[in-house]
Amino acid sequence: MSRNIDLVNGSISKGLLKLALPIMGTSFLQTAYNITDMFWIGQVGTKEVAAVGTAGFFTWFAMAFIIISKIGAEVKVSQNLGRKDISSVKHYISTSIQINLILSTTYALFIFIFRKQLIGFFKLGDTGVINMAESYLMIICAGLIFYFINPVFTAIFNGAGDSSTPLKINTLGLIFNIIFDPIMIFGIGPFKAMGVEGAALATVLAQILVSVCFIYRIVRGKEEYFKFNIFEKLNKDYANSIIRLGIPVAFQEGLFTIFAMLIARIIAKWGAEPIGVQKIGSQIEAISWMTAGGLSTALSAFVGQNYGAGKKDRIIKGYIYTMAMAVGVGIFATLVLMLLGGDIFKMFVPHDPESIKIGADYLRILSYSQLFMCIEITTKGAFNGLGRTMFPSLISIIFTGLRVPAADILSNNTPLGLNGIWWSISMSSVFKGVILTAIFLIIIKKGKILNWETKTKQGNI
Repeated sequence: MSRNIDLVNGSISKGLLKLALPIMGTSFLQTAYNITDMFWIGQVGTKEVAAVGTAGFFTWFAMAFIIISKIGAEVKVSQNLGRKDISSVKHYISTSIQINLILSTTYALFIFIFRKQLIGFFKLGDTGVINMAESYLMIICAGLIFYFINPVFTAIFNGAGDSSTPLKINTLGLIFNIIFDPIMIFGIGPFKAMGVEGAALATVLAQILVSVCFIYRIVRGKEEYFKFNIFEKLNKDYANSIIRLGIPVAFQEGLFTIFAMLIARIIAKWGAEPIGVQKIGSQIEAISWMTAGGLSTALSAFVGQNYGAGKKDRIIKGYIYTMAMAVGVGIFATLVLMLLGGDIFKMFVPHDPESIKIGADYLRILSYSQLFMCIEITTKGAFNGLGRTMFPSLISIIFTGLRVPAADILSNNTPLGLNGIWWSISMSSVFKGVILTAIFLIIIKKGKILNWETKTKQGNI
């Protein structure tokens, strides 16, 4: 019996909700991986958090490469399933996996060779933090291929309308991580205390478990499109199609991480503690943007399949319905971070009053942008489903890039001090949400979706 949800017929709200809830659950699980690490590492000390946070920039940057095959797989699988073109679906699945394996191997070698220079970029000034960051990065690097491939497996299932399978598999990975994180960090039973190295090892082992489960599900799957050949020669036409879709988003993701690194250098002028605070705070805040990301992914698959089937009215109604959910998430996140930010942050560094104070300010200031961030991320999913990734990427690059000079100016030349950095991040999210949503509404009003549909069908393989 197929687990896939019919997205091109029947109730729009029911179909979207059935697809979106497991995807949001998967997004929560992905966030929980990081939060679990931050929670247990935070019990050890703020310097350990700063080390993990610094090394974490390079796993974050990896998303720029992962997103190429992830977006391509998600959009092309959904669009071609909407067209009932199973042959193309199989080719897109195998090609996206091949691209992902090439990129993961290349990036892992790069990290291994230049690990000292990469950590040295931040000028941390603390030998202990630097050594811990390098150790954490090396272990993560060893399992990077699994970190790369799991989002692509997830994208393939989501694009096909089966969001429950990734949820179940990622739940197993999270349970493993929750159990083994404290065991390997603090040393329980036969395991010795490994600190940040233990956190890295637990995460890698969890990712391996997830990969094995995905492969088992694909091999045992009865769906025709899972009967693909991963060892076939890389098809340049399919590869080019995937890369064209993924490159704008990858460019955005890569620059986003680079901008974050530059901001981290500005934060580092205030000491190691604010770096750790920003890392913890961003993981807490990630609960809202990962939820919005789940809605975005569901909307992308929904729009993609209905786009392939030529059903414009369902695309518009699906967007409105999903946007209503995103607004609810954004308002809820605003209230939680504004009213309970300090209490939440205290859970991660209970013995560091200064970090708690900085963290409470961070979450309060970021709370004002949660609604706008959620509608931006959700609207991006609609653009992706149409195969038009350039608009959201361009807007994100421009306004995220403006964070860097704004952070420098507001923190050094105004009474805001460190809080000026947080305000630069928050306000840029407001602008992105307003502008991207306005552009999509204008496109709907002018009927441009039909024009895009014609062009895409003509250029589709």
